[in-house]
Amino acid sequence: MSSGTENLTTENTKTTGEYIGHHLQNLTFGQHADGSWGLAHSAEEAQAMGFWAFNVDTMFWAILLGLCFYFMFRSVAKKANSGVPTRFQALVEIIVEFVDTSVRESFHGTSKFIAPLALTLFVWIFFMNFMDLIPVDWLPWVAEQAGIHYQKVVPTTDINATMSMALTVFILILFFSIKIKGVGGFIGELTGQPFAASSTFGKVMFFIPNLLLETVALLAKPVSLGLRLFGNMYAGELIFILIAVVFTAGSGIIAAGLSSVFGEHIPAWFWVIATASVFATLWLNMRGALDNKKTIWILMVEMLLIGGLAFLGGQLMHFIWAAFHLIIVTLQAFIFMMLTIVYLSMAHEHH
Repeated sequence: MSSGTENLTTENTKTTGEYIGHHLQNLTFGQHADGSWGLAHSAEEAQAMGFWAFNVDTMFWAILLGLCFYFMFRSVAKKANSGVPTRFQALVEIIVEFVDTSVRESFHGTSKFIAPLALTLFVWIFFMNFMDLIPVDWLPWVAEQAGIHYQKVVPTTDINATMSMALTVFILILFFSIKIKGVGGFIGELTGQPFAASSTFGKVMFFIPNLLLETVALLAKPVSLGLRLFGNMYAGELIFILIAVVFTAGSGIIAAGLSSVFGEHIPAWFWVIATASVFATLWLNMRGALDNKKTIWILMVEMLLIGGLAFLGGQLMHFIWAAFHLIIVTLQAFIFMMLTIVYLSMAHEHH
């Protein structure tokens, strides 16, 4: 769910397995066994709610991030002028130009709909993926203080979200295929390849094999879109959690480690204060209030008090993985966008 060696849970009674399961569980709303509707209080209860249950946290964060994208880009569009742009305006212009270039190079049809769709998919998915870089326990801990026991803040780690976007793209593929080629042309495309035949007998012979193969190829498009995004983001989230599990106890100033002070799991407030103290030291150094020698000594003391070598190792592991994961976050948004453009371009082409 994100970077940072933080608290594994606010409840010391939870085992490592329970902690991991807790972080991978969505806040689910559905119908209980007694017929009433409400939030699930366990993974088993959420699973028993069946198909008509929906994940509240996924919908909340996806809609919130979509609104952030809309208002941020709308604000830049309204304030854009021919003068010297702000840094944020320049960044938005670079993104828009990048997406526009990608569409021009990959889409061979004529449609004013494709470029805005590609821009929306790229930025929206990037925003959702980027939530994976927020420290693993921060937002769930805040939610828990408000009485919300489950909070999964990365929408793209929920297969329901990724497959919903993929199915939307699939509907657009069918729509444009029928619109551009007609019903007869679309059916002919499904039954006329890959085994092409000019005679009536050959067309009849290859009708079923072609239909089966092309149907599989057609259905593979949304499946590959949704599962690729989900798999990469879910794996990245799980690695962040596992790093937090491995490095949570630390060695600390007490030989037995921080767990001897706090119990099996370290409370979230400790990691918030600890991380803030490290960043405060670095900030004072950048402001010139601390020279490099004093900064190094203070950081060493902080690391010793916070968690010693294990804490330092955990922070380094998180930083390395977060830096690498930032590439994955961006790449997965780009791949989803590009495959959508290619699939819609194929839907506009006559064979």
